[in-house]
Amino acid sequence: MSPDLECKNLTRRFGDTLAVDNVSFSVPRGSFFSILGPSGCGKTTIMRMIAGFLEPSSGDILIRGKSVVDTPPNKRPVNMVFQHLALFPMMNVADNIGYGLRRAGVAKPEIARKVEEALDRIGLPGIGSRKVNELSGGQKQRVAIARCMVLEPDVLLLDEPLGALDLKLRERLKVELKSLQAAFDTTFVYITHDQSEALVMSDRIAVMNEGRFEQVGSGQDLYYRPDTAFVAGFVGDTNRWSGRIERVSGDEMEMRTDSGMLMRGATHGRSLSEGDRADVFVRPEAIRIAHSAEELAHFDNRITGKVESILFNGAASRILVQDSSASGEIEVNLPQSGEFSGLSRGCEVQIGWSGAQGNCFAAGDA
Repeated sequence: MSPDLECKNLTRRFGDTLAVDNVSFSVPRGSFFSILGPSGCGKTTIMRMIAGFLEPSSGDILIRGKSVVDTPPNKRPVNMVFQHLALFPMMNVADNIGYGLRRAGVAKPEIARKVEEALDRIGLPGIGSRKVNELSGGQKQRVAIARCMVLEPDVLLLDEPLGALDLKLRERLKVELKSLQAAFDTTFVYITHDQSEALVMSDRIAVMNEGRFEQVGSGQDLYYRPDTAFVAGFVGDTNRWSGRIERVSGDEMEMRTDSGMLMRGATHGRSLSEGDRADVFVRPEAIRIAHSAEELAHFDNRITGKVESILFNGAASRILVQDSSASGEIEVNLPQSGEFSGLSRGCEVQIGWSGAQGNCFAAGDA
């Protein structure tokens, strides 16, 4: 079975600016694929080329094995959900959902049947007669998706559709979007700068930076096995130290940080040598906190510091520890079991982590 979407050596220039630089990827049928990256990295340009709103400078775009580069937007088997949804306020919900079907000349009884079926699938049966301005933000989001899905596109493109919503609604709709994708069994291609959205919803994620894909993989791959320093720093929370490598032995290395600390880390097969400048990334959840150094004696890396801030947020709570060697603040997961009592701003603590948890990259790779 051919992939639903395949981009081959896709390139787009705007004058002297290279917005998309020779990008190739494929999206399997019925999957949820996200392109994640900072503003200006080129992800929206890719989306607009797939939709047909921009022509590639070079390369090819195939949908179910057929090139669509020369196909106008209204003839491509794709549809698009924009950030601001673009629902028609003068129409009720049913008319909004059925708009594309009417334009395509579908008979009224068939439109009514498809609209009711779509409303059932998005979990909003019986609201076809309601006005758009009577809907909540989440309901509008689902109606916008239903309006696209009644046209039965091979690929649905979603351009940061949760960006205009409040935080609590975005959190709920992350789960709903994934459920809707499964319900319609349609390939979703989603672009976002929000790593949480991509990690929660996607089967596979492409991390994009300066017009290129840094890495394509599952959320677990990107988080636990980053290929580049950019991915390590962009996906998830992390602590970063810079310095110069003093020893490399197999997959293990020792680096003298710029603040003077000797730190152990792992190269994970990357080519690094003594004397090289390097960056080490350590996740907050890999770091343990204690009252005394003896409690952390089994860790390769240990630091004395003072609690700078306690950021309580339930399961996602953090402690910011000021390193006594003045290398900056270190982010540590707050223990959830309550075994670290007496924690307060300004108190002295010990933190430690295993060298295997320190992911090392050559400096300048970020």
